[in-house]
Amino acid sequence: MTNGKIPAARLGDDGPEVGVQGLGCMGMSFGYGPTDAGEARATLERALELGVTLYDTADAYGAGENERFLSPFFKAHRDEVVIATKFALAIPPDDPTRRIIRNDPPYIREAVEASLRRLDVDVIDLYYMHRRDVSVPIEETVGVMSELVREGKVKHLGLSEVTGAELRTAQAVHPIAAVQSEWSLFSRDIEAQVVPAARELGVALVPYSPLGRGFLTGSFVNADKDLTTGDFRRQQPRFTGENAAANQALLEPVRAVAEARGASLGRIALAWVQQQAAVHGLPVIPIPGTRKPSRVEENIAATHIELTKEQLELLEPIAAQVAGDRYADMRFASAGRE
Repeated sequence: MTNGKIPAARLGDDGPEVGVQGLGCMGMSFGYGPTDAGEARATLERALELGVTLYDTADAYGAGENERFLSPFFKAHRDEVVIATKFALAIPPDDPTRRIIRNDPPYIREAVEASLRRLDVDVIDLYYMHRRDVSVPIEETVGVMSELVREGKVKHLGLSEVTGAELRTAQAVHPIAAVQSEWSLFSRDIEAQVVPAARELGVALVPYSPLGRGFLTGSFVNADKDLTTGDFRRQQPRFTGENAAANQALLEPVRAVAEARGASLGRIALAWVQQQAAVHGLPVIPIPGTRKPSRVEENIAATHIELTKEQLELLEPIAAQVAGDRYADMRFASAGRE
């Protein structure tokens, strides 16, 4: 157990032990519109009380602002938490709306020093390559990352949105503790190649957006109509126009299971992701994001739900029917490179 609250799982063969559910912190200062900072800080504390020990951020979230926001919490609980951050998305100063993917060694070294300063820590527990720059050999990128481990700036390495083949190549250079990719009832492409490779290599899966960026909770119907102008979900094809309407219909089986179990839609969707650890035989530590303590409590409750065989079968067809890509620019996903 972690903190006596939720079960624990290990990130990789030699990685840290963490609670079986982590916390995605991006939305606390980036991407989802205005935030109540006090409530967000209370959310961090409540998550820790419930046994959440893996906290996920990135240098791209608010151009480093998310790392700065989290720093006081991390310093107050340094021995209790596992800090995960990422590099690879460069933001041009003259156009903060743009994202440039960089995996070159000089950039990686600049990025890790900047993250260490913003986080105000001596070492990063889990350092991810946020996205893959296919123009740079992954052996070169992971080689530099491994140097950061030897230099004591990073403890463990992670990769995000890589293919199964890329994971195998990276693992041959240095042990990879975790792969972070989107995995939910709406997004299951990683099950074809990435999950089998991770299982074989002893790498943990860290699903981001396990609640389909909130869509699977029923909290919004159409991003254009229901979300604020600063919410980046308004730019994602699945959540707008005809796609949003078509995808709403796919929530019906989730709703049926939720009613049968006396649970919310979100709790069922998240329970499905948690259960993939048993289905696929590898550690799975989803990182649902929230800014409210009550949502953390609801998310943690999903770790105590085991869906029946019949309920899993009812949910099985959903992903194949989803309308729209995950991103308007699919460079940000591994799908298509397999």
